[in-house]
Amino acid sequence: MQRRARGFHQGLLLLFFQIMQVGITNVPPVTLACIALNIWLFLNPLKPIYWLCLSVESCYEKKDWQRLLLSPFHHADDWHLYFNMVSMLWKGLTLERRLGSFWFAYIIAVFSLLTGVVYLALEYTVAELLDQREFKVYCAIGFSGVLFALKVLSNNYNPGGHTNIMGMYIPNKYACWVELVMIHLLSPRTSFAGHLAGIIVGLMYTLGPLKMIMEACAGILPLNAHNPRQQHYYNNMGYSGYQENLFDRQPYQEIPRNYDIYTAGFTEEEQLERALRNSLRDREYKERKKQEKERKKQRKEKKREKERSEERKEERMKKERKKERKEEKRKKGRKEKRENKPQKVVLAMVPHPMDSIFTRKMK
Repeated sequence: MQRRARGFHQGLLLLFFQIMQVGITNVPPVTLACIALNIWLFLNPLKPIYWLCLSVESCYEKKDWQRLLLSPFHHADDWHLYFNMVSMLWKGLTLERRLGSFWFAYIIAVFSLLTGVVYLALEYTVAELLDQREFKVYCAIGFSGVLFALKVLSNNYNPGGHTNIMGMYIPNKYACWVELVMIHLLSPRTSFAGHLAGIIVGLMYTLGPLKMIMEACAGILPLNAHNPRQQHYYNNMGYSGYQENLFDRQPYQEIPRNYDIYTAGFTEEEQLERALRNSLRDREYKERKKQEKERKKQRKEKKREKERSEERKEERMKKERKKERKEEKRKKGRKEKRENKPQKVVLAMVPHPMDSIFTRKMK
């Protein structure tokens, strides 16, 4: 077993958030165990991804059949795990309570194996018909094929309903095919054959002999986990349980709850779309909050700079006024000093006209 490199797995955190929103105690046991197993194998893969993915070359030609069992429960990255497990969560909430825990676990085990077999058959057939060996090398991994099979099963129990796919309301009987095409167009790297294999397995169960074969095999087992004659009963509060005493021996007891308070009456696709929008809205809200904080900080800095500029301007004006008052005081002091200073009397000798006459007489 290898431990995945440490890092920030945002998809894994969002998955835990979705589970907490529903409530761990409200998730049926097989659904919860399946999600926990996928999370554990994501964090601690048994082998490198290349040695776990499913392909005709690795399984049929190299006889590495263990990949049929391992590939559905491993995922390429945290977002791959998130989308698959959120879808598994909503499907498990409805199907496990409708079918029972033992039968739901039986279906998951059979579907996990059969989707891999059908995938290999599809890839091998296309490779032989088109004479393209590349189809034998294509490697698929993940729980998506099983989820498409469960989607067919879920739609079979709600034939008159509609599914919201990117704002378009599609009848349930066509929803799987529309999703198959839309996912491949939006994400071409996904395995078209793997998803198609899941739809085929789901149709084999709802329209083909697979259900009867599984019921016949279940009758041979020591614990008959499923009886086609068992009756489900409901009340105005939602699912109540089974009327057979066989399921009274289960350690897990169904508790009557109104799950509309968790689902708000939405289908699983609408809930998934709502969860994704909420996640994106939270991210946008955080971005807006961050931008608003930055703008607020900038406005505060501008205001502080303006205040500092006003203070400097006021200081300059104060200094100028002080300088002017000092200059006026100096001028006033000089003026007063000039006014209070005693004046000197200068006597000038002005010659008289008679002086010249007197001087001549004296000579």
